[in-house]
Amino acid sequence: MHDFIERIARLVAYIGGVVLTLLVLLTCVSVLGRGLNTFGHSGLVTDFSEILSNAIISTGVGPVTGDFELVEAGIAFAIFAFLPICQLKGGHATVDVFASFMSDGFNKFLRTFWEVLLTAVIILITWRLYEGMVSKMEYGETTFLLQFPVWWAYAASFVAAVVASLVGVYCAAARMIELFTGRHVLPTGEGAVH
Repeated sequence: MHDFIERIARLVAYIGGVVLTLLVLLTCVSVLGRGLNTFGHSGLVTDFSEILSNAIISTGVGPVTGDFELVEAGIAFAIFAFLPICQLKGGHATVDVFASFMSDGFNKFLRTFWEVLLTAVIILITWRLYEGMVSKMEYGETTFLLQFPVWWAYAASFVAAVVASLVGVYCAAARMIELFTGRHVLPTGEGAVH
């Protein structure tokens, strides 16, 4: 079961990584286009050569239309896409000033408590994403510039959040098994400890 959960979590994280990489490239192209367009319109270029200025401007170079709409939708998806692997590997940042002085039994209880609580929060967010998606579908809301339906972004994030919820339930159950049986199922944490 653990291998199956890990494969799904990794797959969603890889997809999130591809989306994030594409968003970085989109942002770079948009910034470069905006810079070249501004350069073509600058007094420096127009004073130097009107022909050069017109040549730069006539290429149509400029910012990518709707870049911020795409980045907004893609980042939301990427965040939810990275949640499952982070939770499965215990990669969330923790502050262990108090817990480091406690017994192993208390720390196991604490890990289980926070795992269950985090899973409940992820499930709540998933439910609210679903409700938001349905609402956006009913009203037919679209983005301002690109005019793509807003629910598409909600749907992508919802799919990743469902995977995060499933992984969360698995992790919460595994932590409970660890607490009550003493068996080691999940890593204790690979995240940043502060």
